[in-house]
Amino acid sequence: MKRDYPERPIIGVGAVIVSGNRALLVRRATEPLKGEWSVPGGVLELGEKLRDGAAREALEETGLQVEVGEVLDVFDSIFTDSDGRAQYHYVLIDFLCRPLAGEAIAGSDVSDVLWVAESDIASMQLRDSIAQVVRKGLAAALKAGAPTP
Repeated sequence: MKRDYPERPIIGVGAVIVSGNRALLVRRATEPLKGEWSVPGGVLELGEKLRDGAAREALEETGLQVEVGEVLDVFDSIFTDSDGRAQYHYVLIDFLCRPLAGEAIAGSDVSDVLWVAESDIASMQLRDSIAQVVRKGLAAALKAGAPTP
């Protein structure tokens, strides 16, 4: 599948993996976000269900088996070239995930992994969309884990 200058938007899935009060970020080893911190994720494969794709990408990129939960966000990720043409266009669906097994290690398409707390996000120079979805994931996990009165 041609990812740069595609004929139509490409569907991608992301895994916002939360354990306790920390979320797992990965440093991208390939374009379009090469060298940047992001959430684990990638392109949905033909015939693959969304949640299965998020779990597969999490395992491939982080070594973690995850339980895929609620949708946190759906958004466009469009990168244009110097002529204003869409060089990359993804429609991304990010899910809240929790680790079930494994150890967080850099896998395919990533060069590093890092557990971060909400207080770390501001200093990391993350893209706004990444920072927002990580904050949503941390808040949703806290809410789900909060004792009921």
